[in-house]
Amino acid sequence: MNTALKALQLKARHQVYTLLSGHNLSKLHGEGYDFSELREYQMGDDIRKINWTISAKLGYPYIKELHANRELSVVVAAFMDASLYFGQGNAKQEKLTEVATILGYAAQQNNDLFTGIHYTQEQTHTTPPTKQLYHIEQFSQALYGASVLHTALDHSAAIQDLFKRLHKPSLLFILSDFLEEMDLSLLSQKHEVIAVIIRDREEEVPKKLGEVTLSHPQDDKKMDTYFGQRSIEKYLARLKENDEKLSEHFAHYDIRSVKIFTDDEAVSKLVGLFV
Repeated sequence: MNTALKALQLKARHQVYTLLSGHNLSKLHGEGYDFSELREYQMGDDIRKINWTISAKLGYPYIKELHANRELSVVVAAFMDASLYFGQGNAKQEKLTEVATILGYAAQQNNDLFTGIHYTQEQTHTTPPTKQLYHIEQFSQALYGASVLHTALDHSAAIQDLFKRLHKPSLLFILSDFLEEMDLSLLSQKHEVIAVIIRDREEEVPKKLGEVTLSHPQDDKKMDTYFGQRSIEKYLARLKENDEKLSEHFAHYDIRSVKIFTDDEAVSKLVGLFV
């Protein structure tokens, strides 16, 4: 095994077994994940249970009744293409791997079923639902070694595939840099979705580069340009528009999110989800 990957896994395991001790994954949800029934809203019901999609179709508020499910299904789905190929030493892909590994170890420590799925342009890699460290570490290795340079992922197709694969309502972590539009509404109808946004700080605070040759990570097209203040302002405006749409989408479908930068201690950001 790659020594850098092994070090990443050891760090992740140490963080889970020390810093995450007592922060149970099951605290991320309330009553469970097994749907019992859809019924009409009654006075006194928690309005957070209202299924707005069904209610809109039927013209009357309906709520989702759930019954407790002691064994939590934890799914980590990573969406990977060339946009991750950014930062020194491919830092975004390494951070995504670290986060996925931490979540896998946390599920295993909590005795929950863990499923890992990752999508690239060329393939879909998945682990069976497991409580074994071997499968979690194999998933970690697949993420770390995935070849993403000069690839472009069809996010819509990947989301459709993920919806068909996951039969059991789950705590679903979506890992991506979310620099392209991703519609998670379908997944949120069945699962509790948490978006984990992996970014490099220089993506949000770019530096002036002057005369430079830029290479597109997906198709390797090159462009000679001057990257100065005006270029930075245009770029930041587009990034702001993207992220505002993203926030609105998350809020509309009750999707929680956390942003983790490549120089962050990932576990401290994840702990915030449990509070």
